Amino acid sequence: MFNILDLGVDGTVSVSEDPGRVSPPPEGVTRWIDLVEPSPDALTLLRERFDFHPLAIEDCASFDLRSKIDDYDGYLFATIHTFTAAPDDPDDVQIHEIHAFLGDCYLVTVHDNPFADHEKIWSQAIADPRQLQRGASWILYRHIDAMVEGTEPMVVRLRDELDRIESEVIEDTGKPDLSHVFRIRRTTVAMRRVIRPLRDTIGSMQRRAEERASRVALHLRDVADHVGRLAEMIEELREVSAGILAGYQAVQTQHANEVMKRLTLFSAVFLPITFIVGFFGQNFVDLPYDSNVWLGIMLVSLFVVPAGLLEWFRRNWL
Repeated sequence: MFNILDLGVDGTVSVSEDPGRVSPPPEGVTRWIDLVEPSPDALTLLRERFDFHPLAIEDCASFDLRSKIDDYDGYLFATIHTFTAAPDDPDDVQIHEIHAFLGDCYLVTVHDNPFADHEKIWSQAIADPRQLQRGASWILYRHIDAMVEGTEPMVVRLRDELDRIESEVIEDTGKPDLSHVFRIRRTTVAMRRVIRPLRDTIGSMQRRAEERASRVALHLRDVADHVGRLAEMIEELREVSAGILAGYQAVQTQHANEVMKRLTLFSAVFLPITFIVGFFGQNFVDLPYDSNVWLGIMLVSLFVVPAGLLEWFRRNWL
């Protein structure tokens, strides 16, 4: 479905869904065309009306690309990604992909599903004509900026969650939910796959804007810094999640060592007792099995030997 937003020469904003208006705008008009859930017929219409390159149109037909930017004759083609928390699992990500054609006086965006950040920029462009007055490149910048800002709350929430779990592991206050840690680690891998190509794409857009002395160059630099900061936070999430798993394993190993230490101590104490009882329990004639003196010696040794061993262990091992 096409959504068309025009800023006329007189400064008025008009909204339409008429496919007949899918074309480069007249002189003095700034046009934003948004295509949701593109069909082959809709993409063919875009290619015929705007003379877009077939390779760019082919890219718009699939939504499994990496973030990138291509410079065609008269326009730029960019693929931008973002992610939000999945509706059914806040620890999982839902990836959004937008394809954008940027010309001197128009912007064409193609995406497979609506999401809040895109709807926000669209509503702002309708309510405030100054957004379109600053040019199509400004709308694309605002779009990218909103998409990047929308990812940060999820990254911060996951970071706080990992900090809490890490404190539990370090302080040994309870058994952490390792399945939760593994889910977060899997999510950080997915976010990393999105943010690393996006960082390169934004950096390339910034350099192109600076070469052309565009007014959005400074703003794109700010977005590039923001994306770089997010990339560092996601890398930290991966390292922290790995550290939590390693730390938990170390704590469990320490607990196992303590248990083995106690079992070894218990065995060492009872081993001589077993030997003494077994020795004096032998049925040989030459053994003084009917002697009260040796009976007393055996009973005393049953207490003295373990006590001596415990004292030795306390001073040298415990």
